[in-house]
Amino acid sequence: MADRKPSAPQTDVTKDWQATQGQKSAAGNFRLFAIIAWIIAIAGEAYGAWLVLHHAFDQGGQPLILGLLIGIAVFAIAGNLFWKAANRRDPARASDTARFFFQNQLGAIISVIAFLPLLILIFTDKDMDPRTRGVASSVGAVLLVLATVLGINFQPPSVEQYTKDMNKCAAEIKANQPTTDCSPEVAQQAQEIAKDTKTIADATNGQDVVYWIAPANGAATSDTEHVFHLCAGVSPLKDKTIHSGSVTEAYAENATRITLQIPMEQKQCGFTAAQASAAQDNASANTPTPLAIAPDASAAMSASGG
Repeated sequence: MADRKPSAPQTDVTKDWQATQGQKSAAGNFRLFAIIAWIIAIAGEAYGAWLVLHHAFDQGGQPLILGLLIGIAVFAIAGNLFWKAANRRDPARASDTARFFFQNQLGAIISVIAFLPLLILIFTDKDMDPRTRGVASSVGAVLLVLATVLGINFQPPSVEQYTKDMNKCAAEIKANQPTTDCSPEVAQQAQEIAKDTKTIADATNGQDVVYWIAPANGAATSDTEHVFHLCAGVSPLKDKTIHSGSVTEAYAENATRITLQIPMEQKQCGFTAAQASAAQDNASANTPTPLAIAPDASAAMSASGG
């Protein structure tokens, strides 16, 4: 039975943005580099703490302790930058509050761990050369603040934000407007939505209405991907509970695959053969039209990493 009121929100939202395989691979590499850098930073701190506890700086040793502090800062900051780069490519969901916080602010947390214990030892070591203790304490405190600030993500990316950006990008493509919202992170999926919308319009006299199997048990989205069709009377939808709406509403309910039987469905739905041929050409195209991304949008998204 057809239901023309999809359970998707009334605003024109797409399915949740998902990182591509390439984005996930790059994010994994960046996270590995970050972890290695952080391990080196913490190892440097441990070595510095061992030297303090063994009174290596009671008679001076200022260049050594300063070298250790600077080295810790370099690797901590490098890890922070790698981690942010990973999060831009594979962000967490803002709705998952704990994971979202720790994934985006982990660099700041690690920076504190890599500095604070050593600084406490330096501050409280009464046997250390006073000049060395004073200089090391001051430099260490500055480096701690610097590394921590660079580890904070002030504008963390999220799946929800990328989904909104993807939706705006798709709307701009469909309207032939400048693609100011089409950052590299969202462009591919937005282009897929725009391409499917054009295919449906070519097949149905310019309409943006498709039909798909409704999510089970009143859920907002289906657990598995579904196909969307040209009308409710096609064979695959027989005796099914059906939702209808725009292509973006279909995507929102995880109906993300356009039918491959456009000519057959054209006949079942009463559309012309000429429209069927044009729509089938669009649906079967293997290479999507390259998307020109506005340079300022790409730069803006990169800057959002904090």
